[in-house]
Amino acid sequence: MTLDNGSTGELSAQRVLSLMKRRGPQRISDISAALAITDEAARQQLARLSALGLVHAVAERHGVGRPAREWALTDAGHARFPDRHAELTLQLLDAVRTEFGDVALDRMIAQREETMRRTYAEGLQTATSVATRVARLAKIRSREGYMAEVTRDGAGWLLIENHCPICAAATACQNFCRSELEVFRDVLGAGVEIERTEHLLAGARRCAYRITPTKDVPDGVDRRDAGSGSRDTAQTRRAR
Repeated sequence: MTLDNGSTGELSAQRVLSLMKRRGPQRISDISAALAITDEAARQQLARLSALGLVHAVAERHGVGRPAREWALTDAGHARFPDRHAELTLQLLDAVRTEFGDVALDRMIAQREETMRRTYAEGLQTATSVATRVARLAKIRSREGYMAEVTRDGAGWLLIENHCPICAAATACQNFCRSELEVFRDVLGAGVEIERTEHLLAGARRCAYRITPTKDVPDGVDRRDAGSGSRDTAQTRRAR
C-alpha cells in the first residue's frame, strides 16, 4: 500500500505513522486528539497499519491498575522514514577506499572483527555447553540490533538473524559478512561446524547459520540463556 498518493485514507495513515515517529507509542485517544479525528477513525487506521506490519500494540503500565494499550511503530514502520545513517556509512566507506585503498578498508574491518571477538568471547566465557554459547551469542546479537533467535535443527541449532543493522555496509563490502562468520567460528569453539544457510545479500529475507557439534560436547543449556524458537527451516544452500 502506498501511503502518500493523495487519498484521504492514505494521508491519514501517513499522519499516524509520523505521529508515532515523533512522539513514540500512542494510545488511541492520543492519536485522535493529536490528529483531530474520532477514536473510531484512529482504530480503523491502526487496524489497517497493523495488517501491513507497520504498527503493533504494546502494553504500558502507568501506576497501578490494568496496563494501558498503546501502539508503536514496528521496524517496518520505522523503515518508512528516510535513514541518512545508511547513506553516511556508504559515503565513509567510499572515502576510505578512495583515499587509502582497499588495504585500509580491510584493516578497518579487521579491527572491527577483533573488537567483536573480544566482546563476544567475554560474554560467552562462562558458558559450559555449546547450546548455552549459541543462546548467549544470539542474545548479544539481538542487543546489537540483529533480532537474533535460536531454534533446534536436528543434532544442532539454527542461529537466525531477522534484521541486519549493517546491511548498507555489507552490501558495499561483503568482507563484513565474511568477518562476522569467522568471529562466530572463533567464539563458539572448535567443537562445532558453522555454515551460513541463508544470506540477506543473496536474496534471502534474513541470515541464518547452521551450527552442528563435531564431537561429543555438553549439550545442556541454562534456562535463562535459552533463545526463542522458530518454525522456519533453513533450505538454501551454503553461502559464504
